[in-house]
Amino acid sequence: MKQLIIVPAWNEADSLFPTLEEIRSKVDMDILVVDDGSTDSTAKIAAEAGVTVLQLPFNLGVGGAMRAGYEYAKKFGYDQAIQVDADGQHDPADIVRVMTGLDEADISIGSRFADKGDYVVHGPRKWAMGLLAVILSHMAHTKLTDITSGFRAANRRTIEQYCRHYPAEYLGDTVDSLVGAIRSGLTVTEVPVSMRTRRAGTPSHNPFKSSIYLLRSMVALGIALTRRPANTGGVT
Repeated sequence: MKQLIIVPAWNEADSLFPTLEEIRSKVDMDILVVDDGSTDSTAKIAAEAGVTVLQLPFNLGVGGAMRAGYEYAKKFGYDQAIQVDADGQHDPADIVRVMTGLDEADISIGSRFADKGDYVVHGPRKWAMGLLAVILSHMAHTKLTDITSGFRAANRRTIEQYCRHYPAEYLGDTVDSLVGAIRSGLTVTEVPVSMRTRRAGTPSHNPFKSSIYLLRSMVALGIALTRRPANTGGVT
């Protein structure tokens, strides 16, 4: 079983090295850092840490970085891949737990709201996440609580589907990609995980983005639902 940890990183020089060190202290898996057009020393630090580095020529966003990572996973024959953020918010101790979810489903999501940890959200972001969770739970025929979590694992069938249809636009890497996968016949499960604060740097969201989160989420979902279900190509 070949397993790959994909770490998308954009200007994460201050947090990347300790994150990689902690990952390697908890799991024995190949690590790929996708440097998403960083202007700092992210790529250099990743290389010095001894992991594989894929440098993108300019910033594509986490969706574009992850699609590149899945292309790498497909090209080199990985059976499973998992996204772990470079900022230290995803606890490496939960990696194996999330990967284990692939024993019963094509996609395993590390949920921040499934009875572990104390992660909370408020306001429009909370309303959007709750509404989207209800809609996608109905689509997936299973209870989903955290459809925007980036801490998720994929098996070979899902990697194949992501390589063809993984979106790069805002929210697409979580909401749209999950909708597309479900409509392609892929199954989903959740595993409880804890979320930590960033080691360093600035989060990608701000009060303004949070205020429009509901609208953008609904638009992303609406677009995803108008697309034809993708053919998984019979990959096993």
